[in-house]
Amino acid sequence: MLRDKYHRPVPAADLLMSDPYKELMPLVKEAKDLGSGVIRGTECDHLAFRTDDVDWQIWIAQGAHPYPCRYVITSKKVTSWPQYALDMWGWKTGSEVASDGFKLEIPADAKKLTPEQVPGLNDIPAIFTAKGAK
Repeated sequence: MLRDKYHRPVPAADLLMSDPYKELMPLVKEAKDLGSGVIRGTECDHLAFRTDDVDWQIWIAQGAHPYPCRYVITSKKVTSWPQYALDMWGWKTGSEVASDGFKLEIPADAKKLTPEQVPGLNDIPAIFTAKGAK
Protein backbone atom coordinates (compact mmCIF):
# COMPACT_ATOMS: atom_id res chain seq x y z
CA MET A 1 0.00 0.00 0.00
CA LEU A 2 2.83 2.45 0.83
CA ARG A 3 4.40 1.91 -2.58
CA ASP A 4 1.30 1.61 -4.76
CA LYS A 5 -1.18 4.02 -3.17
CA TYR A 6 1.07 6.60 -1.51
CA HIS A 7 4.09 6.34 -3.83
CA ARG A 8 6.49 5.90 -0.92
CA PRO A 9 9.71 3.92 -1.10
CA VAL A 10 9.84 0.43 0.28
CA PRO A 11 13.43 -0.66 -0.33
CA ALA A 12 13.86 -4.43 -0.62
CA ALA A 13 10.10 -5.11 -0.61
CA ASP A 14 10.69 -7.15 -3.77
CA LEU A 15 12.59 -9.70 -1.65
CA LEU A 16 9.46 -10.31 0.43
CA MET A 17 7.20 -11.07 -2.52
CA SER A 18 6.18 -14.66 -3.15
CA ASP A 19 8.25 -14.69 -6.37
CA PRO A 20 11.18 -12.22 -6.07
CA TYR A 21 12.63 -13.36 -9.40
CA LYS A 22 9.43 -12.35 -11.20
CA GLU A 23 9.49 -8.94 -9.47
CA LEU A 24 13.18 -8.15 -9.96
CA MET A 25 14.30 -9.61 -13.28
CA PRO A 26 11.98 -8.24 -16.01
CA LEU A 27 13.72 -4.84 -16.14
CA VAL A 28 17.29 -6.17 -15.89
CA LYS A 29 19.49 -5.17 -18.84
CA GLU A 30 22.78 -6.65 -17.59
CA ALA A 31 23.82 -9.13 -14.89
CA LYS A 32 27.23 -10.09 -13.53
CA ASP A 33 28.52 -12.73 -11.13
CA LEU A 34 31.11 -10.89 -9.04
CA GLY A 35 32.38 -14.00 -7.25
CA SER A 36 32.05 -14.63 -3.56
CA GLY A 37 32.38 -12.52 -0.45
CA VAL A 38 31.73 -12.78 3.26
CA ILE A 39 28.83 -10.93 4.91
CA ARG A 40 28.62 -11.11 8.71
CA GLY A 41 30.69 -14.31 8.68
CA THR A 42 28.61 -16.04 5.97
CA GLU A 43 30.16 -16.88 2.60
CA CYS A 44 27.95 -15.51 -0.16
CA ASP A 45 27.68 -15.32 -3.94
CA HIS A 46 27.83 -11.65 -5.01
CA LEU A 47 25.64 -10.74 -8.01
CA ALA A 48 25.12 -7.35 -9.66
CA PHE A 49 22.30 -6.19 -11.95
CA ARG A 50 21.59 -3.09 -14.06
CA THR A 51 18.26 -1.59 -15.07
CA ASP A 52 17.50 1.78 -16.63
CA ASP A 53 16.57 3.38 -13.28
CA VAL A 54 18.60 1.49 -10.67
CA ASP A 55 21.56 -0.77 -10.24
CA TRP A 56 21.29 -3.41 -7.54
CA GLN A 57 23.53 -5.96 -5.94
CA ILE A 58 22.67 -8.97 -3.86
CA TRP A 59 24.78 -11.33 -1.78
CA ILE A 60 23.21 -14.81 -1.43
CA ALA A 61 24.37 -17.21 1.30
CA GLN A 62 26.03 -20.31 -0.10
CA GLY A 63 24.97 -23.77 1.04
CA ALA A 64 21.87 -25.92 1.33
CA HIS A 65 19.60 -23.03 2.43
CA PRO A 66 20.49 -19.90 0.43
CA TYR A 67 19.04 -16.59 1.58
CA PRO A 68 19.81 -12.91 0.88
CA CYS A 69 22.49 -11.50 3.21
CA ARG A 70 22.94 -8.04 1.69
CA TYR A 71 20.96 -6.03 -0.83
CA VAL A 72 22.19 -2.69 -2.22
CA ILE A 73 20.05 -0.48 -4.46
CA THR A 74 21.63 2.47 -6.30
CA SER A 75 19.25 5.15 -7.66
CA LYS A 76 20.75 6.20 -10.99
CA LYS A 77 18.19 8.90 -11.78
CA VAL A 78 18.93 10.91 -8.66
CA THR A 79 21.88 13.31 -8.37
CA SER A 80 24.85 11.70 -6.59
CA TRP A 81 23.38 8.21 -7.06
CA PRO A 82 22.23 7.56 -3.45
CA GLN A 83 22.07 3.98 -2.21
CA TYR A 84 19.96 1.88 0.12
CA ALA A 85 21.96 -0.91 1.75
CA LEU A 86 20.28 -3.62 3.80
CA ASP A 87 21.98 -6.44 5.68
CA MET A 88 19.87 -9.45 6.62
CA TRP A 89 20.52 -12.34 8.99
CA GLY A 90 18.46 -14.93 10.81
CA TRP A 91 16.44 -15.45 7.61
CA LYS A 92 13.69 -17.99 8.20
CA THR A 93 11.13 -19.61 5.91
CA GLY A 94 8.13 -21.92 6.18
CA SER A 95 7.62 -23.60 9.54
CA GLU A 96 10.73 -21.86 10.98
CA VAL A 97 8.67 -18.67 11.22
CA ALA A 98 6.47 -18.45 14.30
CA SER A 99 3.06 -16.92 13.56
CA ASP A 100 3.30 -14.72 16.66
CA GLY A 101 6.54 -13.22 15.32
CA PHE A 102 4.44 -10.60 13.56
CA LYS A 103 2.30 -9.67 16.55
CA LEU A 104 1.77 -5.91 16.68
CA GLU A 105 1.57 -4.24 20.09
CA ILE A 106 0.31 -0.66 19.76
CA PRO A 107 1.06 1.65 22.71
CA ALA A 108 -2.03 3.14 24.39
CA ASP A 109 -0.94 6.70 23.54
CA ALA A 110 -0.25 5.98 19.85
CA LYS A 111 -1.86 8.21 17.23
CA LYS A 112 -2.98 6.97 13.82
CA LEU A 113 -1.42 8.88 10.93
CA THR A 114 -1.78 8.57 7.19
CA PRO A 115 1.48 8.56 5.19
CA GLU A 116 0.80 12.17 4.13
CA GLN A 117 0.93 13.23 7.79
CA VAL A 118 4.37 11.76 8.45
CA PRO A 119 6.99 14.48 8.01
CA GLY A 120 10.07 13.58 6.02
CA LEU A 121 8.69 10.28 4.72
CA ASN A 122 10.32 10.40 1.30
CA ASP A 123 12.73 8.29 -0.68
CA ILE A 124 14.80 11.27 -1.80
CA PRO A 125 16.21 13.53 0.94
CA ALA A 126 15.95 17.26 0.23
CA ILE A 127 19.69 17.52 -0.52
CA PHE A 128 19.21 15.37 -3.63
CA THR A 129 17.36 16.30 -6.82
CA ALA A 130 16.11 14.15 -9.66
CA LYS A 131 18.29 14.45 -12.76
CA GLY A 132 16.98 17.19 -15.00
CA ALA A 133 14.88 18.77 -12.20
CA LYS A 134 15.12 22.52 -11.62
